[in-house]
Amino acid sequence: MHTRDVPLDPAASALLFIDVQNFSAHREGGEWADLAPEAFEEKVGWFFERFERETLPNMQRLQAGCRDAGVEVLYTTIESLTRDGRDRSLDYKITGFNVPRGSWDGKVLDAIAPGEDEIVFPKSSSSVFISTHIDYVLRNLGVRQLVISGLVTDQCVESAIRDACDLGYLVTQVTDACQTYSQARHDASVAAIRGYCRQVTTAQLLEELATLRG
Repeated sequence: MHTRDVPLDPAASALLFIDVQNFSAHREGGEWADLAPEAFEEKVGWFFERFERETLPNMQRLQAGCRDAGVEVLYTTIESLTRDGRDRSLDYKITGFNVPRGSWDGKVLDAIAPGEDEIVFPKSSSSVFISTHIDYVLRNLGVRQLVISGLVTDQCVESAIRDACDLGYLVTQVTDACQTYSQARHDASVAAIRGYCRQVTTAQLLEELATLRG
């Protein structure tokens, strides 16, 4: 195989939502708890306006389309295995946040809540492939093509794309179903990661799935 531009085989594909959770993707999430209203607006006002208006609706469309096509839908959230976060990566400890095991902050947003038989991987590192057994599970599921959507583009999303590529998966990034804290950062990440994955929009992927269904 000499191209990444391969249409999805639904039976061998999975959609992975990265860190679309209450902690950082909800206005009342723990990551923003210490911000005064003015500081919140200055720091993440643009982020939430774009996320709620465009990115989250694209995620919802993507989730529905993949479910209809029989594509496995998976989720990862930042969540420690302990309440005090002693198992977190050194990087997360230095960053200074902890999402306790079983907490509201660690739950996927209600807007794209997992189905009763869909898998959620709690992670305590930037890349889901480092601190979870997702690679083992994907291989057990027969997944060879991984579709990635989530937050934030230039951090945990980018880390997952690189690791998935190195582990032998064909990766598709849905560019308008990923987001970070400014348009410039998002655009720079999308350009930088282009050599590792196929990049499509939500509309393009849904059209592809519709064509496959006939």
